[in-house]
Amino acid sequence: MQTVPLGAGGAIPRPLFNAPRWCGRTLVIGFLAGALSVVAMPRGSHADPLSPPRAKVGQASWYGHEFAKRRTASGERFDPTKMTGAHRTLPLGTVVRVTNLRNGRSVLVKITDRGPYRRRREIDLSYGAARELGMLQRGVTPVRIERLDS
Repeated sequence: MQTVPLGAGGAIPRPLFNAPRWCGRTLVIGFLAGALSVVAMPRGSHADPLSPPRAKVGQASWYGHEFAKRRTASGERFDPTKMTGAHRTLPLGTVVRVTNLRNGRSVLVKITDRGPYRRRREIDLSYGAARELGMLQRGVTPVRIERLDS
């Protein structure tokens, strides 16, 4: 920090005394750009990543009879034959359309649990939903997840 002499006994600190001229302008321009991007952001865009009409593409896996009759995060008992699924962030009770990108089959799934707990997977499906999508043999398959308006 540079100082400027102050008469007989002391100095006044001057932190930007020899700073380049562009330094202040860069800060102001950066601040304005950030403020404009926040103002221009549509209302509710920070909410749910799967709000209509957007869809999420990712990997789906399935789980089955080993979890039968256990309680899910929503409180109901897991039935592997029903069309249910587990998602990390979607609200419990949300209905989504899951489409298998390998064969084009799709099914409506109700989110009743939390998961998947494996990295790089977007959704865990029940045995029944996986059977309808034709992904039992493969185990993990690419899918598109679309949230439906309730």
